[in-house]
Amino acid sequence: MGTLKIASASNPSAAAGAVANTIREEGAAEIQAIGPKAVNQAVKCVCIARGYVAPSGLDLYFVPSFVDVEINGENKTAVRFTVRSRTPVARLRPRTRQGGMFAEEGEI
Repeated sequence: MGTLKIASASNPSAAAGAVANTIREEGAAEIQAIGPKAVNQAVKCVCIARGYVAPSGLDLYFVPSFVDVEINGENKTAVRFTVRSRTPVARLRPRTRQGGMFAEEGEI
């Protein structure tokens, strides 16, 4: 699982799309932010991503932690958000595309 790095100028909607896709594909995502404005954007990103995956039956939450990173030879402390779903992704029924609309398997 790669780490999505969020900056103070990051677009939270675009980052939320990346988080939602990572959750769907891998079951978890990691976001990293340095500084108060970047942390704010990261939290907004998770809030928006929750809305993106909610119609699929997923309920996201995150666990924050600190991590030391080296940038240009300088040590900094970043906030890492590990984003997971309360509902296991594998338990969701797969969806198929039929007639331009998504439907549950077996529905027409």
